[in-house]
Amino acid sequence: MLNFKKVQNIKLTSQVSIKPEYKIHDTVSGNKFRKLKYNLKELQERASDGILTFGGAFSNHIAATAAAGQLLNIPTVGIIRGEELVTEIETNPTLAYAKSCGMQFDFVSRSEYRQKAENSYIKNLQKKYPNYYIIPEGGTNDLAIMGCREILSEFDAEFDIICCAVGTGGTISGLINSSLPTQKIIGFPALKGAFLNEDIRKFATQSNWELCNNYHFGGYAKVDSNLIHFINNFKKEFEIPLDPVYTGKMMFGIFDLIQKGVFSASTKILAIHTGGLQGIEGMNRQLKQKRMGLIV
Repeated sequence: MLNFKKVQNIKLTSQVSIKPEYKIHDTVSGNKFRKLKYNLKELQERASDGILTFGGAFSNHIAATAAAGQLLNIPTVGIIRGEELVTEIETNPTLAYAKSCGMQFDFVSRSEYRQKAENSYIKNLQKKYPNYYIIPEGGTNDLAIMGCREILSEFDAEFDIICCAVGTGGTISGLINSSLPTQKIIGFPALKGAFLNEDIRKFATQSNWELCNNYHFGGYAKVDSNLIHFINNFKKEFEIPLDPVYTGKMMFGIFDLIQKGVFSASTKILAIHTGGLQGIEGMNRQLKQKRMGLIV
């Protein structure tokens, strides 16, 4: 099994602290480690021949699964959204890294990718990759929620609000289930769409949560100069890097809400830094093409 490092919360201001989950493992960092932990245990108990999972061009989950597979000598297969990417592996930092870890790719069209949760599609994959352990997109399933429950510790009881970025809803569900009833969990979705509420309700055992949908910056992996400026200033001031897809948007939202007076001065906030830093290189390539400022 993979071992992780214990991390301590870092106090940023009198109100805000950050839990640097991105430091718990050198290559399988943050919430992806948490999500994979019990899935890897289940895989080994089943004596599966490998891992099959799903993701896009810059997926943190794809990168983390490939890294875990390499470390544990487990074959990995990634079902990748977008057939056009088959010729872009070497120029895509995430895919190039996953390939270097030994992951095999199966590139599919976007219409086919949308079938990824359908039983008939899963059965066909099981025929193609027999005895492979299948993990959903983003790593979110019941075992992932179990792992994400372990993000919070007894020392986090002092915080009134716990914040995290939201992709597939697994991390926030684990936080909700392990939080105190007196705490409030606020999720900052990285993408547009009301479907996340339903996805989270499938796993959440408490109702002390809400989503703040005002900081997705236009959708998944969409950014603007204000966000890039914030990320760079944040790193300069606190010496903590943020990624532009998840944690950058969350921290931007937290500080904006504080500035608008949404939280009282006595409210203690803990932000979960879930990692995702591997995506910065790919984002910078896109920003360079658009002649925008880069993330430093």
